[in-house]
Amino acid sequence: DKRFVGNLVLPYVPRERFSICVLGDAATCANAKTANVPHMAVEDLKKLNKNKKLVKKMCAQHDAFLASESIIKTIPRVVGPHMNRAGKFPSAIAQGDDLKDKVAEVQSTVKFQLKKVLCMGTCIGHVDMEVDDLRRNANTAISFLVSLLKKNWQNMKTAYIKSTMGPSQQIY
Repeated sequence: DKRFVGNLVLPYVPRERFSICVLGDAATCANAKTANVPHMAVEDLKKLNKNKKLVKKMCAQHDAFLASESIIKTIPRVVGPHMNRAGKFPSAIAQGDDLKDKVAEVQSTVKFQLKKVLCMGTCIGHVDMEVDDLRRNANTAISFLVSLLKKNWQNMKTAYIKSTMGPSQQIY
């Protein structure tokens, strides 16, 4: 079976406009407000009333979600299965965690997922990044991807780096 899934935290944030919303109790929402991070309390989630359209709309507004450990078990009961189906089920934040560090960690996490199709892509940087930062992110990402493969570099045929509008450049 060729399938694998892996998450990697890159040294530099590759997506600068990556929107994260914090779901939590009053204390977590207060921390999110001071850190200037979008947040929703449990009462706001209850207002969604398991309405599929409203939950989908909320999921479309943000790229990822963080939730306090105290309410993470209640989220499927309050919101329904729709967040999980959208692939945006929240990650847990402990009570003592620094919210800004956790947000930066989620922003710089990339996912490698190989299903049936044998090609994959992931974000490793943006246009405004320094060249050295971009190089370090690319090296880290490729090394991690190779470590996931069964025969390491022997399983890698080619690797390309591609900007949004420009042509792709073969790097391996």
